[in-house]
Amino acid sequence: MCRHLAYVGPAEPLGELLVKPPHGLYRQSWAPRRQRYGTVNADGFGVGWYAEGDPVPARYRRAGPVWADLSFADLARVVRTRALLAAVRDATLSGADAEAAAAPFTAGTWLFSHNGAVPGWPGSLAPLVASLSAEDVLSLEARNDSAFVWALVLARLRAGDEEGQALADTVLEVAAAAPGARLNLLLTGGDTVTATAWGDTLWYLTRAGGGTVVASEPYDDDPHWREVPDRTLLAASRTDVLLTPLKEPGDALTSAGAPAPPREPLT
Repeated sequence: MCRHLAYVGPAEPLGELLVKPPHGLYRQSWAPRRQRYGTVNADGFGVGWYAEGDPVPARYRRAGPVWADLSFADLARVVRTRALLAAVRDATLSGADAEAAAAPFTAGTWLFSHNGAVPGWPGSLAPLVASLSAEDVLSLEARNDSAFVWALVLARLRAGDEEGQALADTVLEVAAAAPGARLNLLLTGGDTVTATAWGDTLWYLTRAGGGTVVASEPYDDDPHWREVPDRTLLAASRTDVLLTPLKEPGDALTSAGAPAPPREPLT
């Protein structure tokens, strides 16, 4: 379910990354090329971005399809940013919560999105509620699996975990509780992008003009797009992309003697 994209790099208009590309996220809302589950992403959309000098991102979200929002393309044409996270949604269960259920979710300086689904929701993850405080549970922005997964990630971030560890541990915990869960997570704080490939497609592009794009699928046919292997943690900065294998539930994230993960410098 869903398609999403994050970017860090030189300031760009939102539209250059989301609307203008021939197969950009805007078009992926009705004609994705590599989506494995679902065909149309019309159950909401959102974009979060960082203004110069302000570490707290702004958000623009709507409950309906992005193509029905006559203001979005104009907004995207003029708003520039050094980092963004955007998503178009194909709801697992449509209905409640309207735009509150649309990514990106946010807290402080972070933006977050979940591409996937948790089988058996909500019962399958009921045992994990105990790991959250009552305030965390009562503060859930929406009553869907993505908002709950975000609450699990956010609790780890607030406890001091690095972004990659927070995503990896959450994926392994949720996958153990709900086998078959698809958990492509995307997180940015404005300077880096951290993501997981777990059950659905994920790609990245190191742009010739600088910056990194991480997306569910390529927005054009540039041959420099690289697919991220399934069961992988991605960490991207403005200068490097680091890929680390994720183990199945019950295994450690890394093991002694394992080969160093590949690192690709930006060009």
